[in-house]
Amino acid sequence: MDTIDRGGAGAIGPSRLAVAGRSTDLDTTDPRSHRIMMTKVGLHITDKLTFETWELAGHRLSGIVDSSTWCLGDWLVYGKSSFPDRYHRAIRAAGLQYQTLRNYAWVSRRFPLERRRAQLSFQHHAEVASLPIEKQDLWLDRAVASTWTTKQLRTQIRQAQHATPTAKKVDKAVALLPAISLEGSRLPSWRKAAEYQGIDFDQWVITTLDRAAERALEALPSRN
Repeated sequence: MDTIDRGGAGAIGPSRLAVAGRSTDLDTTDPRSHRIMMTKVGLHITDKLTFETWELAGHRLSGIVDSSTWCLGDWLVYGKSSFPDRYHRAIRAAGLQYQTLRNYAWVSRRFPLERRRAQLSFQHHAEVASLPIEKQDLWLDRAVASTWTTKQLRTQIRQAQHATPTAKKVDKAVALLPAISLEGSRLPSWRKAAEYQGIDFDQWVITTLDRAAERALEALPSRN
């Protein structure tokens, strides 16, 4: 059953997005006043606001943005699975950026609906998406309990990794990558990227290669 709002009442609820030129009321103190309207091109504020009204509208906007990020990721995951030969056309028709959607979809695949924390933002989940599942849950639970911002979560992960020496054990069942010759300028930038994301460098390399492989496989002709 389709539940996307086309202008009728109640399909998506109070946080309906502005679609095709329609507007959404963001005045959470008195929805009948229409003092803060969200349109396709921005906010239309029709009257002077109290701080409380302005602040509540910000919370509502934040929730809309975060929810739409998850929804767009889920939308692409479904489209790629169900319409492998046509989903690119739908993305172009909707005027969306595939690179951005692909990043959303990668996080969405890492976190099924039942594992997503409603108290945390999409970006919180993105910060731990490259970690093993048990560590994802550990850090997300800590972020909820401590009400960490995304930056605080990233900092805590970094500190924990720097405090714990990584054991250089190799599982015999794990294949080793061949030695690769690199230009001297590449490795520091890669390490910096891994540090920024708050993950171990080895894990960052694996995650980056996984995502590159995914992109390459997407380009293969569909067998359906």
